[in-house]
Amino acid sequence: MSEQHSVMPAIFIGHGSPGNILEDNPATRMWESLASEFDRPKGIVCVSAHWYIKGTAVTANEQPRTIHDFGGFPQIMYEMQYPAPGSQELANLIVALLEEEGARADSSWGFDHGTWCVLSKVYPNADIPVVQLSIDRTQSNEYHFNVGKKLSVLREKGYLILGSGNIVHNLGMMNWGARDTTYPWAQRFGAYIRDAVTSDTPEHAINYLAFGPEAQQSVPSPDHYLPLLYVLGARKSSDKVAFKSQYCEYGSLDMTTIVLS
Repeated sequence: MSEQHSVMPAIFIGHGSPGNILEDNPATRMWESLASEFDRPKGIVCVSAHWYIKGTAVTANEQPRTIHDFGGFPQIMYEMQYPAPGSQELANLIVALLEEEGARADSSWGFDHGTWCVLSKVYPNADIPVVQLSIDRTQSNEYHFNVGKKLSVLREKGYLILGSGNIVHNLGMMNWGARDTTYPWAQRFGAYIRDAVTSDTPEHAINYLAFGPEAQQSVPSPDHYLPLLYVLGARKSSDKVAFKSQYCEYGSLDMTTIVLS
């Protein structure tokens, strides 16, 4: 008799600064409340902006390491660990689903801060298996969306799909002295992408550069944007959309979090 699982959500989290791990703020309070909104997952597939490489790789470590891939933060952050187990079973499932993409098991990577800084708030006990999936920087936007479509079946098997990045992520334009601000161009682009999610027109999110120069300004490098496409690819026709947050910080860091369930 096969195991019965409720269909797990697909979630995109605007993760913002790694320093959120030390803070109590609107974003972290929302992350802390997320787990209570759905059943406990069998495991988590995380696509983080910070594993942006050539090729499609899946962490297959039994005990992935915590990666402190940031600089200039308090020493306590470099001592933090997120000791969640990996899952060979889930890694094998993903490699099989993404055979055409040449997905490979990887034992060198672990949990980068796009994964552990968020999950430390959502699942602080670190007792749910987590597997990271890389973003292949050589591939098209359609490729990333289609990988998400292939991963969608995992939701029915009890696995949570999590994308961690930011819709708008322009570090060079950030106004560090004004946290509660939004540049008008960042607001307009963020609203355009949220409208694409609400109206279920993923082609607008895939072809986001068609929005014009403000798209390039909002997404100067695609690494933080692309996790959203995996989540939108994993969307089911029956999903409802919930925006758990939709604001910017420091002018050009969009903290939108989207739950599809």
